[in-house]
Amino acid sequence: MGHAPAPADGVAPALPRDPIPVPTDADRAAAFPAVHAHHMHGTRPHAYWLLDRLEWVHAGHGRGIAWEGSAWIGGDVQRLWLRSEGHARAGKLERGDLEVLYGRGVRAWWDALAGVRHEAGEGPSRTWAAFGVQGMAPYKFEVSATAYLGQGGRSAARLEAEYDTLLSNRWILQWRAEADLQGQADPALRRGAGLSAVEAGLRLRYEVTRQFAPYVGIEHERLFGATADLHRADGEAARDTRVVAGVRVWF
Repeated sequence: MGHAPAPADGVAPALPRDPIPVPTDADRAAAFPAVHAHHMHGTRPHAYWLLDRLEWVHAGHGRGIAWEGSAWIGGDVQRLWLRSEGHARAGKLERGDLEVLYGRGVRAWWDALAGVRHEAGEGPSRTWAAFGVQGMAPYKFEVSATAYLGQGGRSAARLEAEYDTLLSNRWILQWRAEADLQGQADPALRRGAGLSAVEAGLRLRYEVTRQFAPYVGIEHERLFGATADLHRADGEAARDTRVVAGVRVWF
């Protein structure tokens, strides 16, 4: 009787394995179930609230508080936005605004916005129609540009940019700049036409948790053109440097 030669290394050859079975329709149905509407992006509502700045301010003209915050509710594509910013001194509102905006995602990280803005405080109140964009520019700059149209042919614009420098897992340095422009002069609010004000500052925060972070910082504001002239006429400086301390909260 003949015998197959034994392998040189003394290891028996492996037995042949069963071939992979051909997938059936039931296998395909189990692997790729039908996706219902509630699984699709942009249909389930979510919400986000950010109080980016709630701070105590010490400046040459006195002490006060300031705030800036935003919130949205909606899906991945369509959202209702709320934005607010303002400042108060000696327990009195100097100027503050609230915006209610419809936002729609136009591309990754960018929303187009339209809605209304109402501002109140010292001097007459103003209501504006608002149109703009906001999102994240290359290199992770958070950018917002909004144009405003008001009664009597008034127009204005606001440009904002922020950037976070990560010093460690908890220490973060935030750079911030904001510019306000006016289409027409508004003497009742001491605003001149053209570039009216620029603010720039930095804040160093410590994230106790991701949702709660106290900070300290410094901010400089400069008025330009007719706006500066109107403030000088009231005995106020056209430049101001402020020391700030506050908290940043989101949920």
